[in-house]
Amino acid sequence: MKNICLLLLMSSLFVQAQILPERERAALKDELLADRFSNLLPRLMDDTNIDMWLVISREYNEDPVMRTMLPATWLNARRRTILLFYRNKEKDTLERMAVARYDVGKNISSAWDKEKQPEQWVRLVELIEERNPEKIGINISKHFGIADGLVKTDHAELLEALPDHLEKKLVSAEKLAIGWIETRTKKEMQLYNTLVEVTHSIIDEAFSNKVITPGTTTTDDVVWWMRQKVTDLGLETWFHPTIDIQRSDEALKSHIYSFTKGEKDKVILPGDLLHCDFGITYIGLNTDCQQHA
Repeated sequence: MKNICLLLLMSSLFVQAQILPERERAALKDELLADRFSNLLPRLMDDTNIDMWLVISREYNEDPVMRTMLPATWLNARRRTILLFYRNKEKDTLERMAVARYDVGKNISSAWDKEKQPEQWVRLVELIEERNPEKIGINISKHFGIADGLVKTDHAELLEALPDHLEKKLVSAEKLAIGWIETRTKKEMQLYNTLVEVTHSIIDEAFSNKVITPGTTTTDDVVWWMRQKVTDLGLETWFHPTIDIQRSDEALKSHIYSFTKGEKDKVILPGDLLHCDFGITYIGLNTDCQQHA
């Protein structure tokens, strides 16, 4: 018993040691984002044959893609934020501009002086005309919600602002948006390995006698212990955890039943096989782990 307690203590100390203070966390997030813009985005734009990408959002209703592009000090877009990425493959350059009144962190520079050109959409058209792209990708998608972040109002105003010859160049950036969201860089994977270890350390503690007293503790008790543990560590829960019990003398329930109709206050008994579905969020990365005990 003493050995188990010692292992749990060591595991808890390991988890806490891996989690950076907020300032260091922000610096790392911006470092990872700079690497993605410099080394990942040009390749994705080449692969999808899109030389200009517009990501447009208004404050508090952000495109899911834009959320992943904002620096650590930007918790939301500001007013209407328009990001413009232009890839010149011949020169091997990638321009990163914001048709906004502010620089978007250190990675994206403001390209709009409101005193010189009061109209944001007019300035956007000027920037597009100057570069004359072959294709202009926008985030519209019938099948993938994460690539369908351009809302109806902004889409309508974009179409109204663009002259016909530019409107004809609009294409769905579905594959580009998905590629941006789904692809992890080498630097991110180094962090991700640690994140998975932290996730499993939390699960190990949740499934231990420190948390569970057979005959007393319920599955919902464990779920809320996990939620609280994540909060106490300064992390976020990726989704609400699921804990279910699998017993040899009971029919195995589907994951849908466990999630929607399961016995949330089912008491855990000696000999029960426990299953969990659990994930956390840290510096823009998410885990999704299942484990038995």
